[in-house]
This record gives sequence, structure tokens and C-alpha cells, in this order.
Amino acid sequence: MTYLNRRAFTLSGLAGLSLAACSNPIGGEGAAALDARVDAARDYLRNTYPSLEELFEKSRGILYIPVVTEAGLFVGGAYGRGALRIQDATVDYYSATRASFGFQAGAQQYAHALFFMTEQALSDFRYSPGWAASADLRYAVPTQGGSMGAETTTQFAPVIAVVFGQSGILAGASLAGVKYTRIIP
Repeated sequence: MTYLNRRAFTLSGLAGLSLAACSNPIGGEGAAALDARVDAARDYLRNTYPSLEELFEKSRGILYIPVVTEAGLFVGGAYGRGALRIQDATVDYYSATRASFGFQAGAQQYAHALFFMTEQALSDFRYSPGWAASADLRYAVPTQGGSMGAETTTQFAPVIAVVFGQSGILAGASLAGVKYTRIIP
């Protein structure tokens, strides 16, 4: 492959990634549409995974990102928008973005929720100019009708992530390296 072909290949991949991010169905619809999607994500989690009820009850706040679109061909990225809720009331809106490099090809969509289990974790998130999910983020893996073991997880983790609704051809979804930034929808 010549240098020019590699450049064209990379640029076409970046253009495709930009289009995938722009096709996120939330883009540009405003706060009311975003809140409706957050309501649907919340209801889906509560109805589909009753084992998460303890997280809902004990969390100080929950960030819902109802749709994240992720795509990549050696260079990739992900984008989604959502809302932070405290006592089930929206207090702020956030975007979630991530860039990645390496062996990857494909696209997927998924949703996720971050459960802030302590006031300190919630405060750190809300008052940082851009909060990045780290590799030590705890994941809860809900199973329909099964127990998640939330009581032991919540004792030690200030932030718990639940990834759900995956579809696409990229394997897995990790939130490591995702940056959350406050936005105005």
C-alpha cells in the first residue's frame, strides 16, 4: 500500500467515523427529546434488570447515556449524550466522547449508566471541567432475573457503570477513557 493510499484510507475512515458520530439519533433534538430518551433508558433498566434496584436506591445520582455510537477502523471514536439525574430530576446534560487507536474494525451502539454511590464521587463529577472514566471503574453486569451482588459492589466502589443494549459488530464496550463534558442541549 503506498503512502497516498494509506492516507486516503485513513481519511476515509475518519470521515466515516464523523458521519457515524453525527448519526447518533440524539443529535440536535434538544433537552425534551434527550430527557425522553433518558426516561426510556431508566425505565428499561428498572424493568429489565430488577437486580439493579439496590443501585437505584443507594445512588446519590445517576448519569444516563441512552445511546453511544462507536465506530472504528484502526482509528475510532465514540459519542453520546445524556443527563445526570439526582433524585430522578435532571440537573445537567453531558456528552460522552472517546478516541481510540489500534486494531479495531466495526461499529456498535450501546447505552450506559453511571451510578454515583457517594456524595464525593458525585461532587467530583459535577464540578470537574471534564471527567474521564478510568480503568478502575467498577462494572455491574446485570442478568435478567438474576442477582448482581450489588451489596458487595456498592460497599467499595464510588462509581458503578452498567453497560446495556449493545448492538453492532465491535466486540465489547468499555468505558475506560471516555470523557464526560457538561453541555447545553
